[in-house]
Amino acid sequence: MSVFPEYRPRRLRRTEPLRRMVRETRLTPDNLILPLFVVPGDGVRRPVSSMPGVDQTSIDALIRDAREAYDLGIPAVLLFGLPEYKDETGSRGYAQDGIVQRAIAALKQELPDLIVITDVCLCEYTSHGHCGVIRDGEVLNDESVELLARQAVSHARAGADIVAPSDMMDGRVGEIRRALDQDGYTDVPILAYSAKFCSAFYGPFREAADSAPQFGDRRSYQMDPANAEEAIREAVLDVNEGADIIMVKPAHAYLDVIWRVKEATGYPVCAYQVSGEYSAIMAAAQNGWLDEARAMDEVLTGIRRAGADLIITYWARQFARAFD
Repeated sequence: MSVFPEYRPRRLRRTEPLRRMVRETRLTPDNLILPLFVVPGDGVRRPVSSMPGVDQTSIDALIRDAREAYDLGIPAVLLFGLPEYKDETGSRGYAQDGIVQRAIAALKQELPDLIVITDVCLCEYTSHGHCGVIRDGEVLNDESVELLARQAVSHARAGADIVAPSDMMDGRVGEIRRALDQDGYTDVPILAYSAKFCSAFYGPFREAADSAPQFGDRRSYQMDPANAEEAIREAVLDVNEGADIIMVKPAHAYLDVIWRVKEATGYPVCAYQVSGEYSAIMAAAQNGWLDEARAMDEVLTGIRRAGADLIITYWARQFARAFD
């Protein structure tokens, strides 16, 4: 007769209530942040062709989407703006009447308890599409940081709850912290894109945000995908400069980095399931190659299991609708 082990792991997998009771990783709508793209105009809802289910919207439609997310239990949105026009220094990014600034004010008036996070970067606002000031074909670090600090303060003045610098300029977290404090916004947290890798998975986002660089690429300021130790150094630098939450971006190919950053800092960690990661699953699902809901739930749970406290995902509303 066969000898069976005394411990049989399948005992606790037998029914769904048993599986739920011993589940190690919990993912709820409280862990999710929904990105939204706001454009000038009224009554605008423009689908992003490479991102099924994602739209560019005017402020009135943005409020409807944000309200739906809030009613589903999603606590926060992340705003990206497409301005009326662009210039060399991205001046509409830090203008007090800019599209994101107007959207923040409208959201806080309509949904005061919704957490409004704002992307702090110049790439959506510059005519050249890079994340800073250009001189002789080079992205200037310190000159760019000055403008990023102005942008962050303008978002705080409009009512932003959290500012999220995504540019990867050196020293920008410290300068933004100083600028916010000097302007009286000592309570506005910074969610720093601390380990943002130069990734092939950003492609669809550049359609959504109209932010593709007009020349070259972003390898001189975004991180080399091969470097994990450097990601920890970047995260520690941002913590020391005053970041309240640190981010790893993208998520799927960087689960090890999420884990290592969490272990090294002990700080709240956010991970961004970026456009290409989202669109790859959606495209496979539309072709019948994957079950969309199961695949997304599995991937988001994996990101959470790796150590992410918060996840930015375009699939937030779908998850929240199915959550029980």
